[in-house]
Amino acid sequence: AFSYKTDGQLKKANFVFTLVNNPTISAMAIGLVKASLALKLPVKGLIRTTVFEHFCGGETIEASEKTIQLLYKHQVGTILDFAVEGEESESVFDATTREIIRTIEKAKNNPAIPFSVFKVTGVAAFGLLEKIQANAKLTEEETIAWSHTQKRVDEICKSAFENNVRLLIDAEDSWIQNPIDEMVYAMMKKYNKERAIVFNTYQMYRADMLENLKKAIQEAQQHNYFFGAKLVRGAYMEKEAARAAEMNYPNPIHHSKEATDQAFNEGLAFCLENINRVSFMCGSHNEYSNQYLATLMEQKKISSNDPRVWSAQLKGMSDHISFNMAKAGYNVAKYV
Repeated sequence: AFSYKTDGQLKKANFVFTLVNNPTISAMAIGLVKASLALKLPVKGLIRTTVFEHFCGGETIEASEKTIQLLYKHQVGTILDFAVEGEESESVFDATTREIIRTIEKAKNNPAIPFSVFKVTGVAAFGLLEKIQANAKLTEEETIAWSHTQKRVDEICKSAFENNVRLLIDAEDSWIQNPIDEMVYAMMKKYNKERAIVFNTYQMYRADMLENLKKAIQEAQQHNYFFGAKLVRGAYMEKEAARAAEMNYPNPIHHSKEATDQAFNEGLAFCLENINRVSFMCGSHNEYSNQYLATLMEQKKISSNDPRVWSAQLKGMSDHISFNMAKAGYNVAKYV
């Protein structure tokens, strides 16, 4: 699993994980970095040769080429993730849209890059999505901004369709996820008529998500389009709990890790049961879930390299899962 790294890179990786696994040191390091950047102290080189080098492919698509080729040499695909979110400017949203489309064009006919990806909060204001989910009245300016958001999402999905590149749309906080889901399902109906191009993401730590996934797959069956899903456990647990407590509504997250695990694994099984309609990705750093998926595929006599089934992890994490699964013949990709 780690044969692609030098001894020096492994020692550096161990150092990075020692830091991030200690909450106190990690918090202090983040605070120092933010302060240093604000004061324009020369810390970018230090960041670039430690955490950035470990978790990121490069600052541009071109700079990521070395990482793409290294991973592909070991049968692991790359998902180029332009990690921008939380901006407010329409001009930045337009620039982000162009860069996402560039990643799609880079992936065209490129087996080393099996998917593209984006977050809707990279091309839309968080507050706008929040108002729409809350059914709040939009100003004239916000109505125009919402129209622009929908056009950007359609432009990205259209590019994926025309370039025949599968496109993952990442999940967000529960209080802005509904309008994102509505846009993604509209894009599926429009562009998934021949195969799964557009993929929605399901955070299975949400208590309602297994049922949401099942309903969405049934909807695709009823309306005769192909369905793309990425299953993850979830990314915003602390924020979700804090907001629920502050605003006095039930915490949308499962009450236990075990309940989340069960929902995630049931979701994998349901996707496999509907494999004639569904393409999906097991987006997980959990050993058991990846082993469980492999076992289910074997039981159902689904080939390990069936193009409808993928496993994915982040660059720099869970290499023992990614590289060993790839060596065993499974479809694996890294978010880079």
